[in-house]
Amino acid sequence: MKTVAVVGSQWGDEGKGKVIDYLATQADVVVRGQGGNNAGHTLVVGSKKFALRLIPSGVLNPNIINVIGNGIVFDPKGFLEEIEMLNKDDIDTSNIKISDRAHVVFPYHKELDGLAEEARGDNKIGTTKKGIGPCYMDKTERSGIRICDLMDKDIFEKKLRPQIEAKNKIVKNIYGKEELFDFDTIYNEYLEYAEKIRHYVADTSVVVYDAIKAGKKVLFEGAQGTLLDLDLGTYPYVTSSHPTSGGFSIGAGIGPNMIKDVVGIVKAYTTRVGEGPFVTELDNEIGERIRIQGHEFGTVTGRSRRCGWFDAVIVRYAARVNGLTSISLMLLDVLTGFDTVKICTSYKMGDKIVKEFPASLEDLAKCEPIYEELEGWSEDLTGMETYEELPENAKKYIAKIEELVGVSVDMVSVGPNRAQTIIRKNIF
Repeated sequence: MKTVAVVGSQWGDEGKGKVIDYLATQADVVVRGQGGNNAGHTLVVGSKKFALRLIPSGVLNPNIINVIGNGIVFDPKGFLEEIEMLNKDDIDTSNIKISDRAHVVFPYHKELDGLAEEARGDNKIGTTKKGIGPCYMDKTERSGIRICDLMDKDIFEKKLRPQIEAKNKIVKNIYGKEELFDFDTIYNEYLEYAEKIRHYVADTSVVVYDAIKAGKKVLFEGAQGTLLDLDLGTYPYVTSSHPTSGGFSIGAGIGPNMIKDVVGIVKAYTTRVGEGPFVTELDNEIGERIRIQGHEFGTVTGRSRRCGWFDAVIVRYAARVNGLTSISLMLLDVLTGFDTVKICTSYKMGDKIVKEFPASLEDLAKCEPIYEELEGWSEDLTGMETYEELPENAKKYIAKIEELVGVSVDMVSVGPNRAQTIIRKNIF
């Protein structure tokens, strides 16, 4: 099999888009299997920057099938806006397939997302307010509306009407708002969307399965990161789906034995968006320097990311729960110019040394980093094309990460462009 899953190995925003874009040049099919347009990938091709949120990154390469799988929560309006953006640059969007089993995001999901976040007060999660969580709630409650329902106006009407009634009761009785959602307005708006997306809709489980059985190269495109996984992340400051490797099996509708390799995307440092404890966070001039040099601002929200030194406890955890076979180390160039660089090797919690990532956020908040300090480098990495060209101290930094995590670093990113990628071992 020629199948590769790409997963974020920290809190997301690791630079997955660039690696996915690079690997997509070799792939026949690219699949997204979880999340929605709350997750953004920024791709730089030449001098052009593309911000994709729902559409798989393979769309920038011709003759590739791009699959939006059944595990996605699908915002038709957001999707059509992305299509329009791509078409303006003459990018072919005809090879996109949307699962008929994917659940649909509606305006009431977005409104409820914002109301629930506001009601949390100081305990807010940091949601993007794109309606993702409430849509997954409906899915789990078994009252969601899927793409296949949207394709039939009578079935759609039958399923939408009770949802509008239920959601209006919630906003009135729980949040004290007047009725916000008009059935006719939403019904007619979404019928228009249905006609515009109809030619994209397919049973994508069959598309992916047939491609794998035919020996095609299939790339599973991760969104967000391991520590945002609903089960395995820093709960409750997580997303509503499974951005770990196991999520691809369900989200793409294929068996777990059909995924051969799992590539963990890892920043050369650590970042986080939103609330929750962050052991290696640098709330100082060094953290601000990393933020500025790394352009650490969210693709979807524009929010500043919290920055800190590399945390090997986190990445070791990600290697275990994802079954990582390879690491792509991103943004190594951002650390150029520091006299010394630090790697967190374990945590200290009171008198206890903690080597495995704890489940309890209360325990995590008590942890302090135990660092190993290495000499930095001053050389500009952005024009380097081979591993041998890297400064010795940069290579020592990479070797220390491999030693602590137990997974080989096979790709190293030294700049934002596709060409600024050092390949030590071919993934496909």
